[in-house]
Amino acid sequence: MEMEIFLDTASVKEIREILSWGIIDGVTTNQKIFLAERGVNFRDRVLEILSLVDGPLSVELTKTDSSDENLVEEAKEYSSWDPKNIVIKVPMFGDGRGLRIINKLRKESIKTNMTCMISTNQVLLAAKAGATYASLFFNRVRDSGGDPVKVIQESKRIIDEGGFATRLIVGSIRKPEDVNEAAMAGAHIVTIPYKIIVQMPFHQKTEETIKEFDQAWLEFKRAEKSTQQLTM
Repeated sequence: MEMEIFLDTASVKEIREILSWGIIDGVTTNQKIFLAERGVNFRDRVLEILSLVDGPLSVELTKTDSSDENLVEEAKEYSSWDPKNIVIKVPMFGDGRGLRIINKLRKESIKTNMTCMISTNQVLLAAKAGATYASLFFNRVRDSGGDPVKVIQESKRIIDEGGFATRLIVGSIRKPEDVNEAAMAGAHIVTIPYKIIVQMPFHQKTEETIKEFDQAWLEFKRAEKSTQQLTM
């Protein structure tokens, strides 16, 4: 299965623009991403995104200080809006509560994305619990003193060799070079913020080369015109 790219946003404008590039396989969101979309109705925006993107859309549980039952009910509500494409993001709580939620949602055939993960151990547990996706936070691994490339490589090997169906998402991308590292380390999916993905097509030497070729074409056309005039 080929590596996929998700867009990390809840902005319809950003989604429409990047969709036109033909490179987006899905969308991921969280509470901070929706905070940036101030004034929108949550359900309406989720449905609007789904009308644009025929692929997974991750939405995160918000009632994290409540009971398992409340979290499961919240997940069921979101999933009911589009069982095919909505994926429920469940945090990897330190007390194992997130794993309980993942296990319950798996039994309900609800797609899940275990999120906020920093270590290989966490990914192993998420895969074993039956998470559809497991989200590693690339730069937060680095912030904690870890090696994100090593964690991706270890996690990918555990998933692939362990026969797990879980797909490894790498997020917390802060610069284009992070995408390279995550992809080369073996991430199944890299989820990229709009402000980073729009930087990726640019290289100064590419721009210079395009200008050089354009100038060469102008000179060619001038020479072609001069030759035609001389032969008339």
